[in-house]
Amino acid sequence: MTDTVQGELTASDARCGPPSSSRTALCGWSPPPLPADTPAKRRVDPLLVGKLPGLTMVAVVVALLNIAPHLAIRGELAVDGLAAASGGLWCSLNFWRCRHAHCLVTGSGWLALSIFVFAEALVGHSLIAGYEQPVLLGILGLALLFELSWYVVRRTNAVAGAQPGKSGTDP
Repeated sequence: MTDTVQGELTASDARCGPPSSSRTALCGWSPPPLPADTPAKRRVDPLLVGKLPGLTMVAVVVALLNIAPHLAIRGELAVDGLAAASGGLWCSLNFWRCRHAHCLVTGSGWLALSIFVFAEALVGHSLIAGYEQPVLLGILGLALLFELSWYVVRRTNAVAGAQPGKSGTDP
């Protein structure tokens, strides 16, 4: 695409974010964002675009993981659950808007972990011997391996559905 049409991306925009935006979603690493064609997408995009939102989310999750061990067991588990839920929600939104392969795994994995850890907090003890934080990091490791594998096979880190009119068997 060489012309900028409202709602479409140019070649340079595809590398670095939405049209007429100086902010980017980790320019050079992120796939191009999908068009913000609904009010919900337009509300979510400011939370995801640019380096600051991503770095802020990482800082929040790291802070929560560092605070958790200093609390009583129910509080520790609740804060670990909050860290997993925060990261999982952010990655799920990022997958919805930018299709990062790793966010498919971290979003679903961390949200599932958060449900499990919140249940542990209700019970009042860990059911996995206190390994909630290593499990969170393990999900991150698996997600990055998944994205690397996806990239090696497909030469993109974006998980995209089939395009209309195209068959998965077309050369």
